[in-house]
Amino acid sequence: MNFKEDSFMVAIALCVVFFVVAQAVFFLVRAVKRAKELGIANQTIKNTIVSSSLFTIAPAIGIVATVLTLSAGLGYVLPWIRLTVIGNISYEVTAATNAVEAFGLVGGISQPIENKEVFATVAWVMTLGSIMPLVLVPIFLKKVQSKMNKAASKNSALSSVLSAAAFIGLISAFVARAIAGKGDAHIIGDGAGVLSLTALVSSIILMLIMQKLASFEKLKWLESFAMPFAMIGAMGIVMLMAQILPADIAFLEWRG
Repeated sequence: MNFKEDSFMVAIALCVVFFVVAQAVFFLVRAVKRAKELGIANQTIKNTIVSSSLFTIAPAIGIVATVLTLSAGLGYVLPWIRLTVIGNISYEVTAATNAVEAFGLVGGISQPIENKEVFATVAWVMTLGSIMPLVLVPIFLKKVQSKMNKAASKNSALSSVLSAAAFIGLISAFVARAIAGKGDAHIIGDGAGVLSLTALVSSIILMLIMQKLASFEKLKWLESFAMPFAMIGAMGIVMLMAQILPADIAFLEWRG
């Protein structure tokens, strides 16, 4: 049986999911109880619960897209466990890819991981990396934030530039990977090529369309769904292009 999706892994996943759901229910019950003690109307409480539930759909779509992205190399269970607790596509994919490539395996998580040692290392890297913010933030956030606020008060323009530069640098890494990322010549789809460029361009176009639609009052709700819809739409376009284009064009890679 596939060790990545055997009964032991599934049991761990179910325990994690049960704990997360139980925690959410615990705080929901306490919040409702406290709201009633404060005299908040039942209809207001109900509306708050419903609106909050709806706003969880957009992040959930992004999480599903991340699980699908990681599943090629890691199976479905480990990404399910990881993203049930904390994580996002930019961190999880980067951490998993770096861990795999540390073993000299070119192609990152685009290929199934069959070695248990590699799989365990990926799991530890992804998990420990996500634990660190939970440890460091409560201890150092207040001190770091006070320093940042002090620096920002002296030079607000510089603070804005640094924040924008950090974000642009992160995005540029993904853009550069799609345009000129070098992959293994023996692995189809690992290097920059027609499909990677299609994913990049289609996701940008879809994101712009979603943002434009969200500017209309009646479609304001699309604002929270713009990114996941753009991600899933781009994935669908790439899959379609891979089917309808001739193979020598669809799988053409200039950095394979």
